[in-house]
Amino acid sequence: MAQVPSPAKSQTKGIILKGALLHDGKGKVIKDGVIAFKDGVITYVGTDFSDASYEVIDTDGQEIYPGLILPTSELGLVEIEAVSASNDNYETGRINPEVRSVIAFNTDSHVIPTVRSNGILVEQVMPKGGIFSGRSSIVQLDAWNWEDAIVQENDGQHLHWPNKYYAPGWTSPEKGLQISKTYQKYVKVIEHTLMDAEAYSKATDIKLPDFPMEAMKELFSGKEKLFIHVDEAKSIVSAVKMAQKYNIQNIVVVGGADAWLITDFLKENNIPVLLTDVHSLPEREQEAYDLPYKRAALLQEAGILVGLTHSSASNSRNLPFYAGTAAAFGVEKEEALKMITSNTAKILGIEEKYGSLEVGKSATLVISKGDLLDMRTSKVTIAFIDGRAIDLNNKHSMLYQKFKDKYEN
Repeated sequence: MAQVPSPAKSQTKGIILKGALLHDGKGKVIKDGVIAFKDGVITYVGTDFSDASYEVIDTDGQEIYPGLILPTSELGLVEIEAVSASNDNYETGRINPEVRSVIAFNTDSHVIPTVRSNGILVEQVMPKGGIFSGRSSIVQLDAWNWEDAIVQENDGQHLHWPNKYYAPGWTSPEKGLQISKTYQKYVKVIEHTLMDAEAYSKATDIKLPDFPMEAMKELFSGKEKLFIHVDEAKSIVSAVKMAQKYNIQNIVVVGGADAWLITDFLKENNIPVLLTDVHSLPEREQEAYDLPYKRAALLQEAGILVGLTHSSASNSRNLPFYAGTAAAFGVEKEEALKMITSNTAKILGIEEKYGSLEVGKSATLVISKGDLLDMRTSKVTIAFIDGRAIDLNNKHSMLYQKFKDKYEN
């Protein structure tokens, strides 16, 4: 009982889900929807399908959604955030592009079942620490080991842009925002690293490989993306322009607290944004209290491709509710759903298999008794990853049942 649920076995029989309100993750909603899948692949989406070889599950009164996708997360690397011995999410040093986060991904984490029971079934697991933190990979959240979990290995590099400003502690004689004395120093370190990496990527006769530079080669071929973690508006512009200067083709802004201020620049350069921490405070005293809730709407209205994420591994279980908040503050509901499904899949480059309910895609989906984006009604009853019905039991539900029994008896 103390162990996490065992991974589900491969799908052996076709399944038909019928009668639910079906959200396809691309903006379409089907009343009394029917979805069928076999061998882990969706074979039908619509309103009428029958096949005697398929098992039929009645989902009348419930809602079906694509499995949610959690980008730029440390889930599986961090167990208890306050206990450093349980965390394996960063390496020492500032320049570590050769670090591969996926080999530290712990499929036995007790946090993972609590997250997937809220509908999150796919994750981009990333390293953290330093300036160039290393490579992320995309995994599905029901596997015996990290090799089995991999959906896409080494999908991108993560660059943590230095903070230009900082707020002194309350005991400091300095008041208000201060300009960082090390900002320019670290910007030069980033530029020198990119300059060296681009030159290395063009070399043809390398007798002794440089492992950090080898790890960055695919940034310049376009096979891997550069995820730039940055919030301040001018820093976003500086970071993107520097990456473009060294011919990096695929750039994603992560965080993007000020991205709404520079939408013309982002749209002109076709830069998507993964907004972090919808449930947060404004960056500045003069900003509206609800600005963090409205950022997604402001970016979407400007034509920016937007996905949502969270900086905490444990709190990331609330991802659907962050989309729900965006829906309450200006984003149309199905568009908000796209920000945690198809939009994110497109940003990560896995849209051919995940992110929406379409024929030929992976049968990775969630069934809820209520609106998945509303914390008052969401109750995930069944979830499938690649057609496998996963066990939704977790430590939270076990503790709930334990103490419910205590006080009822």
